[in-house]
Amino acid sequence: MFERLDTIRTHVIEDVRTALAKDPAAQSTLEVALLYPGVHAVWLYRIAHVLWETDHRLVARVLSELAGFLTGVEIHPAATIGDRLFIDHGTGVVIGETAEIGDDVLLYHGVTLGGKSMRREKRHPTVEDCATVGANATLIGPITVGEGATIGAGAVVSEDVPANATVAGNPAEIIEQQPDVRKTDEDRAEAIESESSHWLADC
Repeated sequence: MFERLDTIRTHVIEDVRTALAKDPAAQSTLEVALLYPGVHAVWLYRIAHVLWETDHRLVARVLSELAGFLTGVEIHPAATIGDRLFIDHGTGVVIGETAEIGDDVLLYHGVTLGGKSMRREKRHPTVEDCATVGANATLIGPITVGEGATIGAGAVVSEDVPANATVAGNPAEIIEQQPDVRKTDEDRAEAIESESSHWLADC
């Protein structure tokens, strides 16, 4: 267990660098380390996940609940999360037990990766590398959000989303399908903003 905990040091540095790269409001390493609850939530998850994987499950759950209380972000310690996850703002984010998140994923506040089954099986979403999920989006069930996909703010997603697609609305619909080229963070942020305006105007 201690060897695995040692790798968290690398993640701590990497997570701070990710926040600095993805949030234009971030001014310094110290600011991110002290004042970013989304970053704190990811750090505490990484510790809790190691505890969970090494059969210290009650301690892992206690730590997860404490993290939720302190940060407003609820991440089950059994969830699988890759490198450089950035949770912007963070309040209201919920990530369920069987959720899987790839590398370089961006989540905004209020995102739910929820289940729709009470069975002990894969019941939460998989979000692949470089995907972006906008504020207050809800992803339900064992669906897959493909690499580089963008989920608009407030979207309700219950079906698979293709790689490099942009979806929005309730229920979510594909409004753009990009070729197999990774979007930049700026591209994804602009897409989220424009999608939110479009769908709010239709309400």
